[in-house]
Amino acid sequence: MSKIAIIGGGSWATAIAKIVVQHTHHIGWYMRRDDRIEDFKRLGHNPAYLTSVHFNTQEIYFSSDLNRIVEAYDTLVFVTPSPYLKSHLKKLKTRLRDKFIVTAIKGIVPDENLACSEYFHKVYDVPFDNLAVIGGPSHAEEVALERLSYLTVGCTDLTKAQAFADVLSSDYIKTKISADVIGIEYSSVLKNVYAIAAGICSGLKYGDNFQAVLMANAVQEMSRFLQAIQPQQRNIYDSVYLGDLLVTGYSNFSRNRTFGTMIGKGYSVKSAQIEMEMIAEGYFGTKCMKEINRRLHVNMPILDAVYNMLYERINPQIEIKLLTDSFR
Repeated sequence: MSKIAIIGGGSWATAIAKIVVQHTHHIGWYMRRDDRIEDFKRLGHNPAYLTSVHFNTQEIYFSSDLNRIVEAYDTLVFVTPSPYLKSHLKKLKTRLRDKFIVTAIKGIVPDENLACSEYFHKVYDVPFDNLAVIGGPSHAEEVALERLSYLTVGCTDLTKAQAFADVLSSDYIKTKISADVIGIEYSSVLKNVYAIAAGICSGLKYGDNFQAVLMANAVQEMSRFLQAIQPQQRNIYDSVYLGDLLVTGYSNFSRNRTFGTMIGKGYSVKSAQIEMEMIAEGYFGTKCMKEINRRLHVNMPILDAVYNMLYERINPQIEIKLLTDSFR
């Protein structure tokens, strides 16, 4: 776990880089844009995200050449937005099979309708015991402020999960491990969808009482889906499932909740996306999860409602009223 590289240049990538480099004192870091790399070296911080987090750039090998990074490092932490993962990987000529791949991407690969670990396994032949995921609850902004956070590392090889969890552990990061890779990934996608629903309800002036009912129904819906996609014994009330759902549904740091609030206030999807200037993964995740559920037929009224509002342009006031009638 000593030769670790970060793939991506956003806020969560920056927060993970901060955690890892404090432990290893060296990381590789792939960023797509050379101008961002030059600004980073000059300023000592990411010029676009979490600008208060300062790095010793002597401990970082930057490159905009993905192949160079993949060749030089053994553990690759992917933290790119899910809609752009395929386009990044198309540049790759170096094989991934022998690398330890960690995905911190909280989304589904569009068009493929696969969780990221499934995509790396199916397309790049990476064995499942070389695939890991990082689960929350964890907002990048709070990690940057060194506020106490809890992370779960999922991998079918628990020895490797523990080795990577040890890299993340610190005074302000507590870690645990799990073998439920698929469950962690799909729950991290669904909680973004539910956070959009929470934001829409907030924008429509539904109060805290209803938000609690929404979250209670959301965790039940999540549990039904996870049991359908991969039946196994799991405690849905663990922090990596319920905790991540709650922080994404309630926190002001949640970009998915912010996006939903704008929709509830009357913004169009396009105008909300333009004004945010950041990607709300739940928008893309909603469509992917709807398509995946067409073959599973799980009862998912919240997912269906969010899909109807975002993609079928159903009036949020009408759609949420119908949703409230289905809750108990």
